[in-house]
Amino acid sequence: MIVAGELRGGRSFHARKVTFARLTRENVTPPLWKSARVGYLSYVPPETVEVRRSTRRRRTVSAYRDGDKTIVLLPAGLSTTDEEQWVRRMLERLNAKEQRRRPSDDDLLGRATELATRHLDGKAMPTSVRWVENQRHRWGSCTPDHGTIRLSTRLRGMPAWVVDYVIMHELVHLLVPSHGPRFWELVERYPRAERARGFLEGFSMGSSGASEEW
Repeated sequence: MIVAGELRGGRSFHARKVTFARLTRENVTPPLWKSARVGYLSYVPPETVEVRRSTRRRRTVSAYRDGDKTIVLLPAGLSTTDEEQWVRRMLERLNAKEQRRRPSDDDLLGRATELATRHLDGKAMPTSVRWVENQRHRWGSCTPDHGTIRLSTRLRGMPAWVVDYVIMHELVHLLVPSHGPRFWELVERYPRAERARGFLEGFSMGSSGASEEW
């Protein structure tokens, strides 16, 4: 289906809605399912991808999510073959970006191990790092005796450097229970500590008008 309309600023476009088959274990071969881009690691495309062609757009291609569909913006002169390649490429890029912002528990543990090695001389190696749903007023928590770290699911979708800061905060708590000078000295080894704190404080004030607890 072709849809004509105008973008902001009076720019005209033509949009075509494309349906993509969903990827499942039933229609993808096992080797491909286990690959880095398919299967449970892969973004399952929405049923509709809306391709918008603009005469004002010459070379650039972009894409973004809009509810349950993806909008792909293309130059008007692009061939049908190139269109399909670009649509799939942009879906992969969006998937990779979203995957980085929604790491699994195993991904979190790997990041924690890397942070501890890089900034804490490997002295705070956690046994597990996982997402939890029940931390509505804390970004993170830990149990030093067990070496476990828990992160609020509200952090999902935030920049990786912000999530890493929360992990770093809890890693230091495995070594130093209180928020004394020694604690903050270790936390500040993370290069983006101050920026990440500002991000989280701004997010908290904007959403609830109150600061989060640690």
